[in-house]
Amino acid sequence: MRIFDRDLWSEVFSTLTKNLLRTTLTTLGVIFAIIILFLLLGATTGMKNGFDKVFAGTATNSMFMWTQVTSMPYEGFKKGRDIDFNLDDVELIKRKVEEVDVIAPRIQLGDFRGTTTVLRNGQTSGSSVYGDFPEIDQISKKRLVEGRFLNINDLKETKKVCVIGLDAYKLLFDKGENAIGEYIQINGVYFAVVGIYKKPKSINFDGENAIYVPFSTFQKAFNSGNEVGWLSISVKEGKTVKAAETKIKKLLKAKYKIHPDDPRAIGSFDFSQIFTGISVFTTALQFFSFFVGMFTLLAGVISVSNILLITVKERTNEIGIRRALGATPKIIKKQIILESIVLTTFAGLIGFVISVAILYFIDYKYAGKGDFPFDNPIINFTQLIITFILMVGLSVLIGMIPARRAVKIKPIDALREE
Repeated sequence: MRIFDRDLWSEVFSTLTKNLLRTTLTTLGVIFAIIILFLLLGATTGMKNGFDKVFAGTATNSMFMWTQVTSMPYEGFKKGRDIDFNLDDVELIKRKVEEVDVIAPRIQLGDFRGTTTVLRNGQTSGSSVYGDFPEIDQISKKRLVEGRFLNINDLKETKKVCVIGLDAYKLLFDKGENAIGEYIQINGVYFAVVGIYKKPKSINFDGENAIYVPFSTFQKAFNSGNEVGWLSISVKEGKTVKAAETKIKKLLKAKYKIHPDDPRAIGSFDFSQIFTGISVFTTALQFFSFFVGMFTLLAGVISVSNILLITVKERTNEIGIRRALGATPKIIKKQIILESIVLTTFAGLIGFVISVAILYFIDYKYAGKGDFPFDNPIINFTQLIITFILMVGLSVLIGMIPARRAVKIKPIDALREE
């Protein structure tokens, strides 16, 4: 008997529709199992997409490094010594540390996270003012509203230009007023606004009340010399931030005669650790969701097997007559297994449609609208195919139980059952 035999399928559907209420109730277990599985997978995918969106535009294989004070005496120097980076360190790192891809030195007016009074036509803002290289945009992308970001010509020609945040714009300009080309005053020095940025949907380290000026201009305007406040560094693909961090610290400690074991002289923050930790968490959550969902699906498929065992017992006489008329055990077994596959697959398709509708509603209603990172909760094609294969595989294995029960029925015993 072939799998596409019309009589076989006719018998399968006849059996399944004979007691429609029982068949419907049987499918509920599989339907709810598929809904739970796909909702879990969709939710974890939405969380992963949300975190990816948070990190979008930020070099995840990056770190930040700054100086502090020494905590250990070394080579005649006492502890408590101040260390300051300079531009020569940037060139040294580029030459000696092959893992480094982009390095962007930065300096700030005032203390770290401090603010400076910025003036324009009697209006003021307390903004953070940074001297930057254009490369900073490769590590933390700015979301421009108008104009442009700093470029290499600004740096080479020490142009008195700046890029301001949206909050700074609101404090210094009237609503709707054009800011591009207008001048603002920082510590008595005038800078022309060439760009306005707003807070990106991803990670933003500086906020919207910050002002960026070319590093070279900052040096001359505010007499900072070659001093560097801190370094933003991204490493090459395939290299680890940890390896680059270790090499850089060893290099700079040797240059500034810092004890090799001094933990405080040079501070650093490995941004890649956060990204890696979140990636591991979301991946583990996806596997856990799939694991829980598959056990729920197994429970639903087992309910199908139990119902088929009952139907086999009810059809003892029918099976006996078919055996007496020449139906082989293979034919009987194939029909029972096919009933299990049809029942499970049909229920699975219903569950899939319902879960997709629920995920679409969740995406429409909540995705990207709160502080929690959640976006586009979908079921990808790979998950769908794997689930379908496992569902069919489970239905075949579970269908073997009532199928074996059916082929053990002897024709003479079945006829006596009547």
